[in-house]
Parts: sequence; C-alpha cells; structure tokens
Amino acid sequence: MSAVLSSRAAATPIAAASSTAWALTLLRLALGIMWTAHALLKPLVFTFAGTARYFESVGLAGALVAPVFAAEVAIGLALILGAYARQTALLSLPMLLVIVWVHLPNGWVHVAQGGGWEYPAFLCISSIVLWLAGDGALALRRSARFVPGAR
Repeated sequence: MSAVLSSRAAATPIAAASSTAWALTLLRLALGIMWTAHALLKPLVFTFAGTARYFESVGLAGALVAPVFAAEVAIGLALILGAYARQTALLSLPMLLVIVWVHLPNGWVHVAQGGGWEYPAFLCISSIVLWLAGDGALALRRSARFVPGAR
C-alpha cells in the first residue's frame, strides 16, 4: 500500500503538480479573471465615453481608454492561459501603480467614496507574488526572461 501511495511514476503530470503549483494557478486565474472582468466594465457598463470622462476627471487623457482596454484584455487572457504569466504579472505593475495613485486621495478602504487604494495595492502585491513564485500548473508558455534568479 505504501508503494502505491509513494509512487510518483504512475502519476499524471496534472496529479503530480505540487500544492504550491496549484496555489499559483489559482492566483494566476484569479488575477486573469479580475483583469478581464475589469476590462469588460468599460464597454459593457461604463461605456468607453464614460470611462474617458472618468479618466479625464482624475487627470489622465481620455484617449487612453482604448489602449488601457486592450492592455487589460491582453493581460487577463495571458494570465488565464498561463502564457508568459510571470512576465505578464510584472508588466501589469505600472498600470496597477497608476490605479493606486488615482485612488490615493480617497483613503485606504476600497469601499470609500471614489474607491480607496486598498484593493489596487493588494493586486500589486499579488502580481509581485506571481512574478516571484512562478507560473503555476497548466501554464501554456513559460519563460525564464525577466524572472528573478533566472540565468
């Protein structure tokens, strides 16, 4: 019986993945779904014109709506698929830091009027964790470029 429980030779690649790999997969999927859902708010709820007005109200150019939407969709899909997930998490940080900056005047708690910086700061830390720790299981494409400790 112990030979059956300890044997890894018969395990499939999915079953052999560590709990850490599965945890990183959950983190990667949660971040990817968040990015995709956040992107879809722009055309489906706020409209692009409404989002442009909001951008302008916080000091950003309204013309940034289309590139921001495209970047959010691309980041979300790359994370969900696990396509260069670590690099994608790193690439998302400048946008997340701008979001923190936009929400700084509203205070810490994200449910405050105008939304605080608590949630965007948490997303920054989550993205840094994914970048540092790995792609997780079931990643479509992996790369060691721009990864800490890679040679």
